[in-house]
Amino acid sequence: MYLKRKIDDFLIQWKESPRKKPLIVKGPRQIGKTESILHFGRQCYQHVVYINFVEEPKYRSITADGYKAASIIKMISLIDPSKRFEPHETLIIFDELQAFPEIATALKFFQIDGRFDVICSGSMLGINYQKIESNSVGYKMDYTMYSLDFEEFLWAKGYAPDIRQSLFEHMTALTPFNDLELSIFHDLFLDFSILGGMPAVVRDYIEYGTFEGSLDTQRQLLADYNEDIRKYAQGLDQGRILNVFEHIPIQLAKDNKKFQISKVASGARFKDYRGCIEWLRDAGIVNVCYCLNFPELPLKGNYDDTKYKLYVADTGLLVAMLDEEAQEDLRAHKNLGVYKGALYENIVAEGLTKSGYALYYFKKASSTLEEDFFVRTSDSLVPIEVKATNNKSKSLNTLIQSPAYSDIRFGIKLIGGNIGHENDIYTFPYFCTFLVRDFLRQLPPSPAHMV
Repeated sequence: MYLKRKIDDFLIQWKESPRKKPLIVKGPRQIGKTESILHFGRQCYQHVVYINFVEEPKYRSITADGYKAASIIKMISLIDPSKRFEPHETLIIFDELQAFPEIATALKFFQIDGRFDVICSGSMLGINYQKIESNSVGYKMDYTMYSLDFEEFLWAKGYAPDIRQSLFEHMTALTPFNDLELSIFHDLFLDFSILGGMPAVVRDYIEYGTFEGSLDTQRQLLADYNEDIRKYAQGLDQGRILNVFEHIPIQLAKDNKKFQISKVASGARFKDYRGCIEWLRDAGIVNVCYCLNFPELPLKGNYDDTKYKLYVADTGLLVAMLDEEAQEDLRAHKNLGVYKGALYENIVAEGLTKSGYALYYFKKASSTLEEDFFVRTSDSLVPIEVKATNNKSKSLNTLIQSPAYSDIRFGIKLIGGNIGHENDIYTFPYFCTFLVRDFLRQLPPSPAHMV
């Protein structure tokens, strides 16, 4: 059973581009990179040459005579003469690139040669990517892939691609969903939040129609991540990285969700753990949300890299990390309010990241003013508040109404309820998170920026 992914359309556009460059698909392990690339190759090419540098380490010798395309093809054919290289009808896939980043040097020569399309893929690429980048700068393009987002989950459930437009029209017209629509999409989003978007988990859920076995699969994926940390975290204290990762659910459960290194281990200091946070981020295992120095534009450079919240990149894996009692409550009663709203925040952080946003929050030291997330339009800073219920939003109102925050003219509140608009606050159900970027793009610019 193949799960339709957003990368499918991108790969077709890439193939049809007259100026395409070799492609590198990045992303954490077991999110479906190889499956999607192979599906595309078999659909669109007469020949697919697939090389996995982990499963077949003998192919790490294919650069013995240099990095030119002809030399590499010659070496591959020597190892396996059954592989066919027909110009303009062959896709070459170099998988598990992190095990042999030197092959990236060859991308320049494949680009110059022009006879064969090349896609590289691998997990943990963030760790080795500086070497890959230096070996292929200017001669490749990148695509970052994630586990399934909610839209892809809807496709897996059988909904047509136009479901996006249907949901989006409700948002742009500010038309509330009827009771049936709201109930159906709310329940689907709860299932998605508990399952996450890892293809193996979603596929079993679709085929069997239950959560049965999903927790075992999620825990195996977590075990695989732990193995990767031990395998790839070279030059860093692997135990510290594991400690940070395992403490994310514990710290998200607190009212103050700022991640505190001092709580990870006795005597732990920030400077000893700095590389651990970056390692988990670059590996695609966590999403880091940095604290703004002040809620104003621009965002880049306007944050404190010593203050941050950590979210698990796939909420289903966060769920699998919870204690047994929380697991039972979630799966039996679908109570995402457990852990003091941490799961709601995590799923919104995941949705914003998969939409291409970097994550920022703000907490004013001298008051109770605090906001969960900030994104931006071309001319405005937009605070986003995540609420378990549709009650008052004191901080959000302050940010919008106070003249001290001149870059903020409206805000967004994500809740378990329906669509609304009042006092410059747009209210949307959680399941609309993946459409927030599109919604902001269609808003008119502020009067001060209109020509």
